[in-house]
Amino acid sequence: MNARERCMAVLQGQKPDRTPIAPLMMFFAADRAGIPYRRFAQESSALVEAQLNLFENYHLDMLTVCSDAYRISADIGAQMDYPENQTPHAVVPVVETREDFLAIKRPDPFKVGSRMRDRLDAVEKLAKSAGDKAMIMGWVEMPFAEACDWCGLTGFMEMLMCEPELAHEMLTFITDIEIEFALAQLDAGAQIIGCGDAVASLISAPMFREFALPYEQRVTEAIRKAGGMTELHICGNTTHIMQEMASNGSELYTIDHMVDFEKACQVYGGAGKAFKANVDPVLHLMQATPEEAAAEARARNRMAEGYHYMLSAGCEIPAKTPDEVYFAFVNTVLD
Repeated sequence: MNARERCMAVLQGQKPDRTPIAPLMMFFAADRAGIPYRRFAQESSALVEAQLNLFENYHLDMLTVCSDAYRISADIGAQMDYPENQTPHAVVPVVETREDFLAIKRPDPFKVGSRMRDRLDAVEKLAKSAGDKAMIMGWVEMPFAEACDWCGLTGFMEMLMCEPELAHEMLTFITDIEIEFALAQLDAGAQIIGCGDAVASLISAPMFREFALPYEQRVTEAIRKAGGMTELHICGNTTHIMQEMASNGSELYTIDHMVDFEKACQVYGGAGKAFKANVDPVLHLMQATPEEAAAEARARNRMAEGYHYMLSAGCEIPAKTPDEVYFAFVNTVLD
């Protein structure tokens, strides 16, 4: 099997020739290609160069266009900061009042020079270069996370409590934008769409069911109807919402290191879902010895035996992870 076939086998509930290697690689990718992160996040050609380098030299089976969470925010007029070697971000909230929200115009993902178009270009270039060999993952933010980007985390949390009707109105508007952006990436050559909803780990299960899950389900349903698949990526301790997450319609789930992996195997494996392992990217990769990283990976590999599983850290692998540690980690499924 090649990398794409290997990933597809897991996602379709079949047995691959070996466990796919599918960690999230952004700063690591830019660093190993010698590319400043500002270029990686702003220039599709730089991102593609970095991802292809990982495919050729680091045994990566799934390539992604994820770089940051502010593609749509930038295109609706957010004041952005692009540090040389940090993540791009909005300087101030775009939405602080209902009037701010009503003034937003729906962005065009195909507009030349936009950040959304740059991501589409990256998907298309990756698909042309390696789409027949590797799994190509597009990326969108789920509506809850996107709303936090627009309002700021504190601002949107306050809106949930004080103006829940406005929150739902905004989430509905954002959902349509995310769906359009995701479908455009499928058309450009992505086979699966990563869906980030990181801040959703901070809310209670009842709030997740009201403000996050229904909108996630609309996104995953639209992507599935268009012939694509989704990966749900929620950082943090999601133990209290795992059952809800498993019902959101995704084919693949990332499990962060704060979650008990055996419990996650039961929840996602029991639901017939594929999932990615939860090795701590700092303690057990960046700060670990090769032997420690390999031991952590082998422990997850054993627990996931019999399930639909991919090797991964719980979140992004840091750029400061030594190559010898990374290779010890992935060699546990290559040996």
